Amino acid sequence: MATRRIAYARIAQESNCFSPVLTTMEDFERTHFLEGARLAYAASKAGEEVEGFVKHAELTGFVDELSRRADVEAIPLFSAWAIPGGPIEKATFDHLLERLETGLRAAMDLDGVLLSLHGAMGVVGVRDPDTEIVRVAKRATKGRARVVVTHDLHANITRERVDACDGIVGYRTNPHRDHRRTGQTAARMLLSSLARSQAPETAWRSLPMLLGGGTTVDLLPPVRSIFSRLTALHRDPRVLAANVYFCHPWNDEKRLGWSTLVSTNGDARLAEELADELAERCWAVRHQQPPRFHSIREAIEIARASRVARKLGVVVMADTSDVVSAGAPGDNTRMLAGLLTDGRDLKSFVPLRDPAAIAAFWATPIGGSVAGKVGGTLDPSRGRPLEIDGKVLEKRVHPSLGKMMALDLGSVKLVITDGHAMAVKPAFYSDMGLDPWRADVVVVKNFFPFRIFFAPMARRVLYVETEGTTDLDAAFELEFDGPMWPRDVVHEWRSRDRERRGFAAH
Repeated sequence: MATRRIAYARIAQESNCFSPVLTTMEDFERTHFLEGARLAYAASKAGEEVEGFVKHAELTGFVDELSRRADVEAIPLFSAWAIPGGPIEKATFDHLLERLETGLRAAMDLDGVLLSLHGAMGVVGVRDPDTEIVRVAKRATKGRARVVVTHDLHANITRERVDACDGIVGYRTNPHRDHRRTGQTAARMLLSSLARSQAPETAWRSLPMLLGGGTTVDLLPPVRSIFSRLTALHRDPRVLAANVYFCHPWNDEKRLGWSTLVSTNGDARLAEELADELAERCWAVRHQQPPRFHSIREAIEIARASRVARKLGVVVMADTSDVVSAGAPGDNTRMLAGLLTDGRDLKSFVPLRDPAAIAAFWATPIGGSVAGKVGGTLDPSRGRPLEIDGKVLEKRVHPSLGKMMALDLGSVKLVITDGHAMAVKPAFYSDMGLDPWRADVVVVKNFFPFRIFFAPMARRVLYVETEGTTDLDAAFELEFDGPMWPRDVVHEWRSRDRERRGFAAH
């Protein structure tokens, strides 16, 4: 039996079109860039695929599944992942595409390509860059290799993407915790299509809907039933993959919106029926919008009154307007200012990104005093610098986040970063000598994943709006291809779906 040769790679970032801080090659190299043998080890069971972030992700799932077959050779190319941020510079994107094309051509005679893509990447001057990556893979293999990709749950699906790919598989959890399983599913889909010499039958639907489904957390209503349905469909041997994509609302693609996508093992009618069913389920929860977020003052008052929660653990405040894990710059000072002014009786830990402050304060020894302005410079349209004075508690250089400093501002302990202020895990603070268990309030710049990592200590979680890049209604400023729910009144989804899928052409 001939050996199947399958290459795998990653080019991934979730990009925020409102952030003025462009993503460069340095951001990829600082966060995660591996190739060849180093990537093969990182994606093995013994390795750590994305050091400091996730031990086993999609590429591990790819390799895990491919290694079960004696007649398959897995060929590692490279893995480039950057922390969410502003759009990627065109030169950086072109460089990554060139590396992908060169690697694929050098691999020669490939039967398949597995790509880990986010699905909501933004590049300066490029429309639908995730699709461009797939097209490069097709071109480099002269159209002879099947290309299957994985996507984040917040990907934005386009007609061009569906047409270019031989298969798309997405996460089925929110917060995301099935990265490895997603990679395994994608590998199985690719192997199945190669064995049958036939690509999967895929159907999809595109809804003119940005927000809905309440919190969209998979364990909570109203979307819990949707995720349960996805789980049931994946037990059906006729179904290769079934997904719902909630989209990344800070994306300047005019055809933005929720999507459903189903791939079957040769049954086109079934794929169409299931994609339609899932779309109806999504449209049915559109009226249940995200809960109202607290103002800073409201959140402080609630935290102050939560004495038992603070005694047994901590109150976690999520700055929903400056979510670094959704591409915000991380330098919004409104939360910091509020806690310094109105929360002086609460011991609080706060993150902030400010390369200029790091440069100005870095030479100060631990225990030394610092004074000056922090924050509000990366995105001056969304915030303003804040005058502070304090003492240096700790300094370190993080392999991905760069230089970090912990400052004692009295009731507030501030952690400033040179790179992204990725405050998602308690380790962001504990690595700086700050024990979150001893705080009253811990601030994160994240929507959902923090709930997994802070679960042992978070006795109360408060979502706080501070007016910034990741306000949910910020996307209402964008130009869409027609009315968009909930910004506009939209009575039905099918007519827009037909247009987006090019129904007349099919």
